[in-house]
Amino acid sequence: MSKESRFKIESKGMFASFLFYAIVGILCFAALPLSGYPPHLGILGIFSLIAAYGLFKKRNWTTWFVVILFFMVTIFTLYTFYYVMWTDIVLAAMMIVYLAVTMIFTAYTLPKRHTFEG
Repeated sequence: MSKESRFKIESKGMFASFLFYAIVGILCFAALPLSGYPPHLGILGIFSLIAAYGLFKKRNWTTWFVVILFFMVTIFTLYTFYYVMWTDIVLAAMMIVYLAVTMIFTAYTLPKRHTFEG
């Protein structure tokens, strides 16, 4: 029995979306003590885990969380990128990659919102 059939997710893209949001949520919580407990990082972690749960359980409110999370991540990454652009190139590159991957998974998840209805 494959993991996809065990998790009841039909497509590999939705499974990848679920994994992305779950891993990002866990990483946000892991980074909290390292960065001095900023509240915005905790909120991003909570919203990412809620979006992962919604994708896992196919809840109809998942698309709203994905859209809200998209705007939150866009603001967070652009703000962080602006302030660390020339001082920490690695962090700036990570923020661009995080924003790009979030855009990809948002663009993949939103057209599939009919999957969550019911």
